[in-house]
Amino acid sequence: MSESLTHLSTELIHHSYEPPGGFGAVPPGVFKASTVIFPNVAALRARDWRYKNGYTYGLHGTPTTFTLEERLATMEGGRFCALAPSGLAAIATVNVALLRSGDEVLLPDNVYGPSREMARTLLADWGVTHRLYDPMDAAALAAMIGPRTKLVWLEAPGSITMEFPDLSALVRAARERGVLTALDNTWGAGVAFRAFELGEGLGVDLCMHALTKYPSGGADLLMGSVVTRDEKLHHQLLLAHMRLGTGVAANDAEFLLRSLPTLELRYRAHDASARQVAAWLKRQPAVRHVLHPALPGSPGHEHWASLCRDAAGLFSIILDPALPGARVDAFVDALRLFKLGYSWAGPVSLVVPYDLKAMRGDAARYDGHLVRFSIGLEAPADLIADLDQALRRLG
Repeated sequence: MSESLTHLSTELIHHSYEPPGGFGAVPPGVFKASTVIFPNVAALRARDWRYKNGYTYGLHGTPTTFTLEERLATMEGGRFCALAPSGLAAIATVNVALLRSGDEVLLPDNVYGPSREMARTLLADWGVTHRLYDPMDAAALAAMIGPRTKLVWLEAPGSITMEFPDLSALVRAARERGVLTALDNTWGAGVAFRAFELGEGLGVDLCMHALTKYPSGGADLLMGSVVTRDEKLHHQLLLAHMRLGTGVAANDAEFLLRSLPTLELRYRAHDASARQVAAWLKRQPAVRHVLHPALPGSPGHEHWASLCRDAAGLFSIILDPALPGARVDAFVDALRLFKLGYSWAGPVSLVVPYDLKAMRGDAARYDGHLVRFSIGLEAPADLIADLDQALRRLG
């Protein structure tokens, strides 16, 4: 074509050269596209974006995102995966796909805060009601499920207070009543346990993951995913995904693909350091409780032990309620290696103090000041020394 073109701009756009095939490398190729070129009209009409039998438009997938989706499905033990631009967007995709006006969704009372806000505001505006259940009481969940209940969200462990529920019992309670379950498995990351293999033939219907956390590992991108083994459910998700128009950037997919091979190694490194730091904190006089599923005495430890060997590098502590709040803030501000910031699972250790009374109706069960830690990849001895100097400010 280029020999017959007389204008340089046209020639540069429609150049005839194509590189030879057979290029092989460790990282998958990165394809950036909105428009996808079809070879002919028959191909344009034949391709269906709901199946990975070809490409139709950048929003519906490229070789890069298809590769990432397949690897994530394997990681979670599922078959189908849909990507979203954040973990919260993945939660929204599930809700939009499965809930209609007049339906009810049940959330654990220790649910991720923005998920609860979505139910309280957006879903309520659309005629979807919600109720909170105690995730540590499967019988109570079973009693709450009614004819309008269409979806039960699960978290393991719960956000901030880290209770680890009996997932099998919760899933069984929902399944026996014909209700779908969706698990936020960001903490487990596909390493601690398999959401689709909870024993006794039980598994969740949908597994949502904030890829922002451990799969990324770099604290440098936002992305989410929803994995299922059910093709019909997957197509419901894809329709919602298409109608919401929630795509992901090719370079973000590239970063995820680069990080996935080290996920298991990093997860276990975070886990080992967190257990060491948490065990040290448990011995400190100012610390009333350490909320870490892998430590005996933490709520739901026995459920964690029956399902997992690994744990994320995330835990909370409860400080003496007699301490003035200003002194707790001073303790947090005195930390040098721990940075004050939301999220977790990156290389840098983080700390956030939470006011449970302002966030949760069940705050009374935790009498004291709650501080959450995300343990990064620093040496545990250095983190302990940092905590030691900061705790001295509490007196």
